[in-house]
Amino acid sequence: MARRSDQRREAVFALYQHDLTGRPLEQTLPKDAANFTRALAQAALARQAEFDALISRHAEGWTLQRIAPLERSILRVSLLEMLHPGDVPAERPIPPEGAIDEAIETAKAYCGADAPGFVNGVLAAILRAERPAVGNRERKDGAA
Repeated sequence: MARRSDQRREAVFALYQHDLTGRPLEQTLPKDAANFTRALAQAALARQAEFDALISRHAEGWTLQRIAPLERSILRVSLLEMLHPGDVPAERPIPPEGAIDEAIETAKAYCGADAPGFVNGVLAAILRAERPAVGNRERKDGAA
């Protein structure tokens, strides 16, 4: 079985190919894709409108269309794991900071020199905006 990092990258590439070609996601996923890869790609695609709105709101000075398709796919997969970890079956969900790190490493390996900083900036801004709601829920429960 492939490492989770590799499975995440397969999901990113399937979404990227779907975005570029318009082919159905099932045609862009590897035939032998792991269940985690399939679930990640399908859930990210299902929440694409939500994620694109967040990306547009936090990518200062950038329209969604101006962001490279591969970077958009990286952001979408990371946002799924950051904001909706229960949408993908996993033994233990990755923490939001881990999802950001995975996204940065993918951008370093497959995108231009400025992409890792851009991906980090957008995801960190979204996490900062979303975290107060999580913190408030924890305080009401008596934790944190």
